[in-house]
Amino acid sequence: MKSRHLLWYAGTALSMTLSLAPAVAQEAVQANEAAPDGDIVVTGSRIQRSGFDAPTPTTIVGEAELRQGNRPSIAQVLNDMPQFRATVTPTTTTGNTSSGVSTADLRGLGGVRTLTLLNGHRFTGSNDLNTVPQNLIKRVDVVTGGASAAWGSGAVAGVVNIILDDEMEGWRIGAQTGISSRSDAERYGADIAWGTNFAGDRGHFIIGADYLQEKGAFGRKDRRNLESGVFQRADGQLILANDVNYTILNRGGSILRLNATPYNLIFNPDGSVGPLPLGSETVGQFTVGGGGQNIYDYVAVTSPYERTNVYGRATFDVTDSLKLWVDGSYNRMTSDYAFFPETPVAVVMPDNAFLTQTARNQLAAAGIAGPFVLGRILDDVGPKKMLNFKFERRNLEGAIGLEGSFGDSWGYNAYYDHGELKSDQSLYNQRIAARFNRAIDAVLVNGAPVCRVNADASTANDDPACAPINLLGNGNISAAAVAYAFGGTQLIYTTKLDAAGGSLHGQPFSTWAGPVDIALGADFRWEELQTNFVDPLSLQKAFATLNSSATNGGFDVKEVFGEVNLPLLDIADTVHLEVNGAARYSDYSTSGGIWSWKTGGTLRLVNDVLLRAVYSRDIRSPSITEYFLARSTGIGNVQDPFVGAPQANVVSYTGGNPNLTPEISHTLTLGGSYSPHYVPGLSFSVDYYDIDIDNVITTVTVQDTLNQCYAANPNDPSCGGIITRRPNGGIESISATYRNLASYSTRGIDMEASYRFAVGQGRVTFRALANHIFELLIDDGVRTKDVAGVVGGDTAFSTPEWRLTGAMTYEDESFLADLRARYVDGGIYSTQVGPNGQQILNNQVGARTYVDLGLQFKTGPFTLFGNINNLFDVDPPYVVYTNPNYDVIGRYFSAGVKLRF
Repeated sequence: MKSRHLLWYAGTALSMTLSLAPAVAQEAVQANEAAPDGDIVVTGSRIQRSGFDAPTPTTIVGEAELRQGNRPSIAQVLNDMPQFRATVTPTTTTGNTSSGVSTADLRGLGGVRTLTLLNGHRFTGSNDLNTVPQNLIKRVDVVTGGASAAWGSGAVAGVVNIILDDEMEGWRIGAQTGISSRSDAERYGADIAWGTNFAGDRGHFIIGADYLQEKGAFGRKDRRNLESGVFQRADGQLILANDVNYTILNRGGSILRLNATPYNLIFNPDGSVGPLPLGSETVGQFTVGGGGQNIYDYVAVTSPYERTNVYGRATFDVTDSLKLWVDGSYNRMTSDYAFFPETPVAVVMPDNAFLTQTARNQLAAAGIAGPFVLGRILDDVGPKKMLNFKFERRNLEGAIGLEGSFGDSWGYNAYYDHGELKSDQSLYNQRIAARFNRAIDAVLVNGAPVCRVNADASTANDDPACAPINLLGNGNISAAAVAYAFGGTQLIYTTKLDAAGGSLHGQPFSTWAGPVDIALGADFRWEELQTNFVDPLSLQKAFATLNSSATNGGFDVKEVFGEVNLPLLDIADTVHLEVNGAARYSDYSTSGGIWSWKTGGTLRLVNDVLLRAVYSRDIRSPSITEYFLARSTGIGNVQDPFVGAPQANVVSYTGGNPNLTPEISHTLTLGGSYSPHYVPGLSFSVDYYDIDIDNVITTVTVQDTLNQCYAANPNDPSCGGIITRRPNGGIESISATYRNLASYSTRGIDMEASYRFAVGQGRVTFRALANHIFELLIDDGVRTKDVAGVVGGDTAFSTPEWRLTGAMTYEDESFLADLRARYVDGGIYSTQVGPNGQQILNNQVGARTYVDLGLQFKTGPFTLFGNINNLFDVDPPYVVYTNPNYDVIGRYFSAGVKLRF
């Protein structure tokens, strides 16, 4: 009976924020009834004691949550929970060099503020949870509050601790496939795992592997609202509109005046000139509808990738009180796909070799007598027709450790981990700027096109290899011209992590209310970023869009920490009071020493009610990539407040900043849970949180960068040099590197209700989880903006005020059914203001509710399963590029088979 009470106590005490723990704990009780000494050890604290009432809220994600939706990575499983935001996933980093990555982001504060652990220690794969084989995951413990004192830097929003099933026995084999209702986003996967005892059951060994191929989705025209954008009317009023296209850029070539204003004429594939089919409304560089294109028409809806994982772990009981373990893993992620087209703007001279007589006559009839500017979308270059992004990310990791105990109540553990993430990425079909400029300036010599630099034998800049490029009409660029004027950049770099740590935990003495728990320890970490290769042309800055650059750097940190739990009052079945405190001192080679700490307490009343509070000071030192990341490139459209007009084809650069300083956060959590003993299986919980971060390290969107620059100094269109402009005043590029903003804060509330009961030979579970954000403030040093309820994807940290997930599950020995609803609140699209001083006219975004259905049929060792996500194919709201808040894939089917024996 004592063990049964402790198991329930552990689960409910730690199920404070949308926790699934009551159900998990109940399952554990049932499973351990035949083994009365079985305990649950949760990982919300360094103090490891079953039944410990942790003041920091902890959510347990169990087998049911891992199954629902049949998500392809653990990060995407977490994204279905209201506390998480899908900031970086294959559907939100599709036109970015982080393509295919999937990370955990608690509270929408950014993935770097969520510390992700594997079996309690840091690992290099934490930046992409595709590296973790899902068939070996037992559960995930989510600490939804500041936890730097216990676990170190990065735990500002909380900790995700992935617990592997390192005691599994037998075989697990599975295969699956999936496809959207639009016949894209195909997925194929297989996995296998095996576990066994050895050495007379003193040792245990597991190994698992999985393979997954995601084909990606590229059909934006098949999905409503994915070609939309912000359009500025002639009176300066901004509106959201579907199918916003360029007038100054076209896949055949848009003919422009020398000041880059459009004639609304384009080149046809045969080289003749025709009208640009305009849409319902046209102002300047954009038209709504019509026959034009937009850069986002070409960007994938979801990134394709191929994944391979292998993980092995062995444990051995050296003595009854000492266990040695060792593990190793291998992960490989690859992809090779069309990224987006380049969009050059070039001057065409009247004697251009590819101007046909028909075109000359048509231009003259339109009043175009001299040179003109051509705005071209290059979607007809090379095998994949556009910029071609290729990457291979390979992660190798190994760790060794020991766990032991001595005396009646003391335990210790230590580990060392080494990991190396090697990334090889290339961007092909790029313009080599100087060659491209020579090749597009072609003239006729003896009736044949020749580069102008070769037209006169006495020209000093002769380039015998130059092959003329015909930009006048789509599909006319020769293979020789592609070979001459286009090439690929390549960057290979390695990120290394060495982490070591040890801790001692035990009960040195008791008070009148029970034993006192303490934990002491030290952690050491070394991180390094090393460039292995940069292509020669990038070193010469030869490419027009992206030149790779060598980046090297590293840092180390030494830390000591302590934690204590002190019981103050214990009256059986009436009241139990404990207080908790922890502190950590971290010494960084880059920024020096810094403290983090927390204090809190729990009060249990008549066994059914738990109240708790915790206040913490948390830190986050800049990550290795924030310090030293090489420059990456994006491209898109912006609203330029300096000229009061939209700008197309703007290149943005992001990268590291060695001058960053650490973030400091303060978090207050107040909450409670109620689990009435007279209704077994029923539980409610509520937690309020308040997180304030100073000296925030982040990048902001290009649009927000522009707005901040204008607000700070409207007379400096270069914004201190981070904006590069063309001679006509248009924006050419914007530098948006990592930087320290003034502050960032969020307040919200988490709620959960769950109920489980038996029905015949089966059981039914109801569960509702919700998160409400009161405010999410970004103070960039110029102004403070509340983005809670701002839900457009191009607003930094855009977050719905309400998210709710409700699920009902029925399960018996041969059948299981999941019905889940995911509610995402609406709000306003953007706080963006047009030249008329007004926000977007149709700025309201409606809420969305997604219904998911899952079925399983079991017979012997076989389980057949099928899932439909977004059953009713709910459309997304207006989406300019992508949106981390709403489903952009639509209805998705998946099915597979599992075999266990």
